[in-house]
Order: sequence, then structure tokens, then C-alpha cells
Amino acid sequence: MRRLVVSLVFLLLLGGCATPVSRMMVTTAYCGCGKCCSWERGSWKFLKLDFWNRYISKGRHKGEPYSGLTARGTRPREPYPGLFSFDSLKRPWVVPFRIVFFPWLLLPHDGTIAADTRYNRFGTRMYVPGYGWGVVEDRGGAIKGPRRLDLFMKSHVRASHWGRRKLPVKIEAR
Repeated sequence: MRRLVVSLVFLLLLGGCATPVSRMMVTTAYCGCGKCCSWERGSWKFLKLDFWNRYISKGRHKGEPYSGLTARGTRPREPYPGLFSFDSLKRPWVVPFRIVFFPWLLLPHDGTIAADTRYNRFGTRMYVPGYGWGVVEDRGGAIKGPRRLDLFMKSHVRASHWGRRKLPVKIEAR
């Protein structure tokens, strides 16, 4: 009987029924602009005439083409709560419009978080108050240590407005 109880507890823990861990972390924000991601339009190799191309402007990969992808190879994005969110409760008249014209927005998706991957592996899901759910998909150049996160925002104004905040972040156990 005791062996059965121990094996059931072990299976429950492996099955994902463990509670998320909460940890105080320092969060900053970034966007995809040249100032945040260190890229510039055009290359001096082509006398800056290829202004439609982007090149890395700092670091060991200086001069190489900039793709805009994360270190995991995905496009960065902000979290979206989906159809049934607090916004839907505040403005219920928008729900039919969303269903008809934007059906791909019915499903929620997580945002992109940059972290030190020695401490938080790729795919780690976290909840940041004021930002929402996000997944570690990127490494930041200045993100060092287990208690630092960088959150992706769509615009530079929003990223600047976020600033630097120390928040209790919930980390889902994998």
C-alpha cells in the first residue's frame, strides 16, 4: 500500500501538477528597433545604398545580416490573451467583430522573453505581472544571471515606458 501511494505521488509530480515557483526578478523591455537590437540600415560595403537591408552594428557579428529572429529561431511577439480576456469583458460589442474578421486572434499566445539560458532554458514559461505569459526564446546581450529578464514589446515607446521593474515572476515547472 505504501509503495502505491509513493508511486502515485511520483506520477502526479511528473504529470505537471506541481505549483509554479515564484521568484523576484528584475525585468526590462526591448523592441525590434535598431537601437534596442543593435542593427542599422544599409552597409558601408555598399556605400549605404542598400538601405532596405539590415546589418548588425555591434559585437562579434558586426557587419553580418540581421534577420530579426530570436536565438531560438522564432519571430518575437507580445503576449495576446485571446478572445476571452478582460478586454472582452470591458468591450463586449467587439467580440462579434473579432470572430468574423479576425478568427486567428481567438487563440491566446505567449510573448517572447529573453533570459540567461544557463539558468532559464529555452521553452521555460513564465508569468510576469503587467505583461502576461511569456516563453524564454531569446538571449539578451546584457541579460546575465538567474534573476534578469528582458520582455519583448511591439514599439520602442512601450519598451521605454516599461523601464526597469522588480516583480514577482511565476515560473512554470517543467
